[in-house]
Amino acid sequence: VDLIIEAVFEDLELKRNILAEVENVVSPETIFASNTSSLPIADLAANAAHPERVIGMHYFSPVEKMPLLEIIVTDDTADWVTATCVAFGKKQGKTVIVVKDGTGFYVNRAISPYMNEVGFLLAEGVTVEAIDKAMVQWGFPVGPITLIDEVGIDVIAKVGKIMQQAFGDRLEPPAGFEKLLADDRKGRKNGRGFYKYEDGKKGDVDGSVYAVLGVAKRQTMDSATIQERLGLHIINEAARCLEDGILRSARDGDIGAFYGVGFPPFTGGPFSLVDSMGAKNVVAKLEALAEEHGPRYTPAPILVEHADSGERFRS
Repeated sequence: VDLIIEAVFEDLELKRNILAEVENVVSPETIFASNTSSLPIADLAANAAHPERVIGMHYFSPVEKMPLLEIIVTDDTADWVTATCVAFGKKQGKTVIVVKDGTGFYVNRAISPYMNEVGFLLAEGVTVEAIDKAMVQWGFPVGPITLIDEVGIDVIAKVGKIMQQAFGDRLEPPAGFEKLLADDRKGRKNGRGFYKYEDGKKGDVDGSVYAVLGVAKRQTMDSATIQERLGLHIINEAARCLEDGILRSARDGDIGAFYGVGFPPFTGGPFSLVDSMGAKNVVAKLEALAEEHGPRYTPAPILVEHADSGERFRS
């Protein structure tokens, strides 16, 4: 075969073992692609016989519906390998972006603080319904809590730990996800999550989830505040990805956020939204949130630079 795509769960040693087994039986021209959602490709390829033929091809769930394919390249990845995988993805009908290797790559890194903030909002007493409704009203295809149940609370918790190990306290996940796992809540996959499920169909919010999370009081928060607190996290982390060279361009960042996580289409994507709002206004909002909620909202240096210079991200 010309191309093998590995899609086992997020365990580095397992993936390395599979890569070693595959390299023993394939031709010298076979490409090994990993569908990992967070583990660096360079770590996976560290012991490979041919690291130049190891690449990331990150599909999004559900694969048959989600249009984005994120291709991840390392410093060792051969250009012909990248070109082949891009062509393969386009033949599948996918919109393809190529990003630099790094924990979480682009899309999952950008969405990690967004997912974390959901946990912090819940801990403050904001209801599941209010959070999901606010983000759907803003333009997301589904609310973040519905998405967590779909992806799997166990997967979100595991990726959260990986992101914290890579980026420190800035991406420290809330304790709530671990509490849910201790209560054997994994989401739709086992019929126990934030929502109730019957024969795989989502029902109403499972009210017992608040007791599991240790939330005694509920509070009302307006939709605009919820949208700002969650949406600005994606914008800020996307900017950091551009600053770190994970993204090749702001255009790729807009495409990845729109097609990978359903970032509100009317905005044009996180970088286009910064341009329309003005980087100075975005930085001011982030600084105000950092003052109130802590350093996880500290604006990315590249945003501060654009605020000072007035330069736009998109021409």
